[in-house]
Amino acid sequence: MKYLVALAFLAILAALGSALFFMLRASPSPVTKSKRMAWALALRVAVSIVLFICILLAGQLGWIQPTGLPMAR
Repeated sequence: MKYLVALAFLAILAALGSALFFMLRASPSPVTKSKRMAWALALRVAVSIVLFICILLAGQLGWIQPTGLPMAR
């Protein structure tokens, strides 16, 4: 599960970086640039939602255990 979460975070960062790249890159057509940037941001949102669902399912199936926060001393 640790590797899945780490891989998902890397994918989220890569999608965010590609959106930044498309935003800063000089393109002859601003429509093409904004479409690519929107696609990269939509991919980031989709990966984030899938990661959230996977964490919820892993908790329900018992693959990960919640540790909770320690109470005040």
